Amino acid sequence: MKPLPGARAVALDALLSVERTQTFADDALDHYINRSALDSRDRALALELVYGILRHQSTLDWRLDQVATKSVAKLPARVRMALRLGAYQLLHLDKIPPSAAVNESVALMKTGGASAHWPGFVNAVLRALTRTPAPPWPDRETDPVRALSVRHACPAWLTERWLARFGIQDAETLCRATTVVPPLTIRVNTLRTTRDALAARFTKLGYAVRPTKISPVGLVLDKCGSVAELPLFRDGAFYVEDEAAQLVAPIVDPQPGELVLDACAAPGGKTTHLAALMQNNGELFAVDSSAARLRLLEDNCRRLGIGIIRTIPADIASPLPPSLRERPFDRILLDAPCSGLGVLRRHPEGKWRKKAEAFSQHQALQRQLLEQAGNRLRPGGVLVYSTCSSEPEENEQVIDQFCKEHKEFRRESVAPWLPEPGSSLVTSQGDLSTVRNNDSMDVFFAARLRKAS
Repeated sequence: MKPLPGARAVALDALLSVERTQTFADDALDHYINRSALDSRDRALALELVYGILRHQSTLDWRLDQVATKSVAKLPARVRMALRLGAYQLLHLDKIPPSAAVNESVALMKTGGASAHWPGFVNAVLRALTRTPAPPWPDRETDPVRALSVRHACPAWLTERWLARFGIQDAETLCRATTVVPPLTIRVNTLRTTRDALAARFTKLGYAVRPTKISPVGLVLDKCGSVAELPLFRDGAFYVEDEAAQLVAPIVDPQPGELVLDACAAPGGKTTHLAALMQNNGELFAVDSSAARLRLLEDNCRRLGIGIIRTIPADIASPLPPSLRERPFDRILLDAPCSGLGVLRRHPEGKWRKKAEAFSQHQALQRQLLEQAGNRLRPGGVLVYSTCSSEPEENEQVIDQFCKEHKEFRRESVAPWLPEPGSSLVTSQGDLSTVRNNDSMDVFFAARLRKAS
């Protein structure tokens, strides 16, 4: 079917693709935007609609269920998405007239083979939404799980876990964070420039920029549009990376001239940070099971001016190629595959896909990867295990079990490798955890292990 024009039609197609094919939101958006003729303003609207709806999805459905004669969950996918599109505009986008939000959603129902009944249904539901006062939120005292889950569009199973672990105040903060638009944070490429110099260049170009509070090489940009279109990006002056992620590579503390392994490397944020810390001097092997994602890493290396990284398409959990068995490594970073619950604000589609039952599968793979990585580390070497997960099954429990089974490894506090403002992020066991950060960072975990000499 020929794609329909307009930002809302692109958003509808992308959202349906995310739901039906389980693709990532950014991939779906790229696909449908590239097929369209949207200008920059409409592209921005399509992006706002897709990410906004995914961040607030269950709350939108709850509001719609108050005024619809049929449960949103039981509606055909296209009808459900058209209602969410209209509801998001009505409830979250003040600059869009209510009549436009309703009429455009109805128009989407007149295409794509929808039954003649549905345009009228969508029109009636959305107009009822505009007329009906917002109902009271579920009560926090009598049903805290439902209260936080509904208000902050967080899956009930995850809300329940966070309530049991942190209490209602911190649990609400975590739930709310999944709906927040993350800041645009970049890591300065210290092989090319300094943070002060790059900040000055951005300011001269008219952008609002401020330094990150903890990472010494981070900057936060406000309202800058497409980063990839900036000359400073093409010149390799920076890499887009959340502040929490910027704290991991320094914990590895790679030195110039060393032999270093990034065991799950692509697309290369932490790999290229390791190379910068090594001053582009030494050998850095980047291993990943996805050859396509490794090509992205290679592109980033060329842009950033990095020449010490050697990419190897391989699964670190499987028998390794000879090039990785010749010498033990001085340092290893294992940024392990995980649930990704720490980056839900960036990948909000994950809120509606992930299940608690997957933790045991993740943990089994993480332990296997950690076992293989530990075997490739030289005596006296350092291994850093990290995830973008908030959950102990993927973090502390993995490290606890590994150290119990491998007495040759000891846990080292990460504190010496964090700037002083980051001291509050060090756990009682000496690990890094940003789960309770107050600086609008993603949630990351990192543990530092040293192998006995």
